[in-house]
This record gives sequence, C-alpha cells and structure tokens, in this order.
Amino acid sequence: MCNSRVTALGFPILLACLACGAALAAKHSDEQILLRDPNLVFWSTPGPGQYKLKMETTKGTVILSVVRAQAPRGADRFYQLVSAGFYNDSRFFRVISGRFAQFGIPGTPSVARIWRNQTFPDDPVRAHNVRGSFAFAMTGPNARTTQIYINTGDQSRLDEMGFTPFGNVSEGMDVVDHLYSGYGETSGGGMRAGHQDKLFEEGNSYLDREFPLLDKVVRCNVLSIE
Repeated sequence: MCNSRVTALGFPILLACLACGAALAAKHSDEQILLRDPNLVFWSTPGPGQYKLKMETTKGTVILSVVRAQAPRGADRFYQLVSAGFYNDSRFFRVISGRFAQFGIPGTPSVARIWRNQTFPDDPVRAHNVRGSFAFAMTGPNARTTQIYINTGDQSRLDEMGFTPFGNVSEGMDVVDHLYSGYGETSGGGMRAGHQDKLFEEGNSYLDREFPLLDKVVRCNVLSIE
C-alpha cells in the first residue's frame, strides 16, 4: 500500500518531468537547427526596440540592456544569437584588466566554423565606448561576426575606429571586473593576426586544457522585452 501511494503521488511529478525534459530537448534541437544554417529567415528578423539579457557566468550574473536605436544591425544580430543559444557554454577568452572582457566564439568547433566568417554590415557610431558599454569586435569595416567585448574602462578612442556600442551592463559590472584576466592576450587575442585559429578548430577542449582558469558564459537568455 505504501508503494502504491508513492507511485500514485510520484506519477504526476514524473509526467511533469518528462514533459519538461521533452520541451528542453525540443528547444535544444531547434537551437541546433538555427545555429547550423545562417541563411534561415530567422537570421534576418529584426529584434525588439529594447531588451534585457541575463548572462550567467562562473563569477555571477550580469544583466545586459540593449537599445536598438543605438545600432540596429548589431542589436538585431545579438538578439538572434542569444535567442538561438549561441553563447551558452562558451568562454571569456580575452580579458584585459581595466580595458575589456571579450567572448563570443562557440565552444563547439563545428558551430564556430560556420559563423567565423558570417559578417554583417556596420552601424554608424551613435554611442560611446565608455565603461559598461558593449559592442561587436571586428577587424575592419563591415567585419562584425559574433564576438562581443564589454568595456571595463573608458575606451572612447574606439569610437572613431567604428566600434559601435549598442547597450550597457545594467547590473553586475562588478562581476565583469572580476573575470579572470591572468592570461591576457595569450588565450584569445589577435583577431587580425589569425591567433584565434585554435579556438575555432578545437573550441572549449583547447581552452579548458591550455587556459583552465578562464571564466565561462554558462548561459545567456532574453530576460525581458521593452
């Protein structure tokens, strides 16, 4: 009788767990489809005028606020990438204390290779590269892809170089300040010089093996739309 009671009480919970698991599996499957085909209509769909993202890291939670009017193309692409789960389980591979923290290369090499050269056009610079702002990294005009840097110091000199902020850290700047910076440029610097090849070829396995102290983007989700 005791066993039957446990079974009766547990069955609805089991069903709920199975349903939740199925939903998560379906979401993961959808994300994989999106991430493996940059030509889908999804990738040309505009994002909201303003939105907030919750980025969970190994140092804590960071809330990112995006204003589309600052840089529409950048804001749209970031919204699309986050919605597709692009940044989940990736690494802050380039952290320079007092300057910036950079992320945005997927930990799965097969996905990273697809997006490495998926560039999109520039936006005019309407906001400044001040502390707490963030923008897409690039190697030159119209060369933005997926990599994002968060300014931890005043880098307004980047404005005239075409680096276009499209949002700011609204909560958790102290978390960004404490991301591990001991490796400097050695763990992922040199976009222009081709020094990121290993990150694209081997992904997380390379970074975790050679630079085990790097902090991680555990997951990044859309928190709210305004």
